[in-house]
Amino acid sequence: MTKYYTEDHEWIAVTGNVATLGITDYAQAQLGDVVFVEVPSIGRKVKKGEETAVVESVKAASEVYAPVTGTVVAANEPLADSPITVNEDPEGAAWFCKIELADPSELEVLMDEAAYKAFVEGL
Repeated sequence: MTKYYTEDHEWIAVTGNVATLGITDYAQAQLGDVVFVEVPSIGRKVKKGEETAVVESVKAASEVYAPVTGTVVAANEPLADSPITVNEDPEGAAWFCKIELADPSELEVLMDEAAYKAFVEGL
């Protein structure tokens, strides 16, 4: 598994040709207490940069963007019933969906963990 990050504070963990998508700990901390999550439906085609999921907190609503193009092959439906999981385990149990990659070369422009950490420290 290789993990990548975006400047919009999404992460994807890639195993083979499938990327698991979520938001970072930094993102959940900025949002505050998460009260609603909407995950995409299985079979949905997503394009890099497209809104893929929605997270709402007591402070704000935020879109989760696809860092890659592909097809949603799994959705974390239980997250809708337990949105607080985003605050409790943002980079683990609170994944939003799994996307089968259409173009693995899109991963090349994403940050690794060290680059993301430096990016966040500069904010």
